[in-house]
Amino acid sequence: MALAKANTLIQQNPLVVFSKSFCPYCRKVKELLKRLGANAKLIEIDEEKDGAELQAALAEISGQRTVPNVFIAGQHIGGCDATVAANNKGTLVPLLKNAGVLQEK
Repeated sequence: MALAKANTLIQQNPLVVFSKSFCPYCRKVKELLKRLGANAKLIEIDEEKDGAELQAALAEISGQRTVPNVFIAGQHIGGCDATVAANNKGTLVPLLKNAGVLQEK
């Protein structure tokens, strides 16, 4: 069930961030995306009934068990370091624009 749920969330949302509410790395990514004006579907897996199963499903899908786990247009971007690095290289905003998740400023 968790694998199907994770895949559905990834496919139905152009930007989804699997997070934990207490995680400082998750907070950093969420703040970056908010600052960029991105509309993200946030899934706080520590607040989900099937959170442990969901985290295991994400490891199966992406090869990454840690959070945050960021997907743009169905593509796995990575965690905090990879997302911040993509922003620093200038590749994150074009991905967000192509996914249609940036608000006009």
